[in-house]
Amino acid sequence: MEGVNYHLVQRLVGRWAAWRPILGLVVGVLLMIAAQLALLIGFVVVFVAQGADVGDRVEALSDTSHVTPSQLAYLNLSLAAAIPVVLLVTWALHRMPPGWVSSVVGRLRWRWMAVTFGLAFVALLATVVVGSFVPAAGDPADSSGGVNSWTDTTRDFVIVIVLLTPLQAAGEEYAFRGYLTQAFGGLFRSRVAAVLVPAVLFALAHGAQDPPVFVDRLAFGIVAGVLVIATGGLEAGIAMHVLNNFLAYGFALAFSDMTTALNPTGGSWWTLPTTLTQSLVYLALAIWAARRMGVRTAVDRQAPNVLEGSEPRV
Repeated sequence: MEGVNYHLVQRLVGRWAAWRPILGLVVGVLLMIAAQLALLIGFVVVFVAQGADVGDRVEALSDTSHVTPSQLAYLNLSLAAAIPVVLLVTWALHRMPPGWVSSVVGRLRWRWMAVTFGLAFVALLATVVVGSFVPAAGDPADSSGGVNSWTDTTRDFVIVIVLLTPLQAAGEEYAFRGYLTQAFGGLFRSRVAAVLVPAVLFALAHGAQDPPVFVDRLAFGIVAGVLVIATGGLEAGIAMHVLNNFLAYGFALAFSDMTTALNPTGGSWWTLPTTLTQSLVYLALAIWAARRMGVRTAVDRQAPNVLEGSEPRV
């Protein structure tokens, strides 16, 4: 065996014991709750400084029946908190440099990520083309009602989306395709478990949803999970996630509303051809490009800078 794939990195690079990833899941959830509490306190300070009604503004942060720019900002930052949480748990509990969550070379590969953003854009174009041929009634991307007018609220949403949505998408990738992939991959020594279990948890984490919406998110999670193992890192999944959210939010602002986009309970099976087009086209392009560019997809078990003199744990 020449190398070890991404899902087994915890077993190779970190201090391995079956209890570590299990405890890591518990600690990670608790740290996420603590991060959200700290974030809420920060928002309260801002509300007080603005002279706003703190009670009403705080209550509005949890009111999903009418999404506001402040609420979207709070949601994005809450999910972005998964990045430092994952890195901290990886370093403190698994005793390995946190960069190994990013990729099999121990860091984010920025050049490769730039390429994947271009590939994701191509996949989105294919999605838009396919979407123009299928019924869109009830979909947030349905443009049949005409273009919404530009308002100050629209401007605020755009600012939040541009600045914070990439962090939100990256946070979800570090949690589900990063830590959970390595945790379940290490526990079961299985690519299938490393991809499928985080994908199911990713879909369930979005709360109550109709079967088409659940299947759509499950498919997204499976494709992103395959990508992380096939390309050896989180870069491709992050790019796909960021541009997917940009497209969804952009269509919502232009033709629908953010409340519908964030609470898609009335899903239609007709949305699957378009979203699967995006995921599968991107999957094929990313794997092809990774092979052409010689992107590293596995850790060399014998690399001295990896094991630092200790024995392989796989």
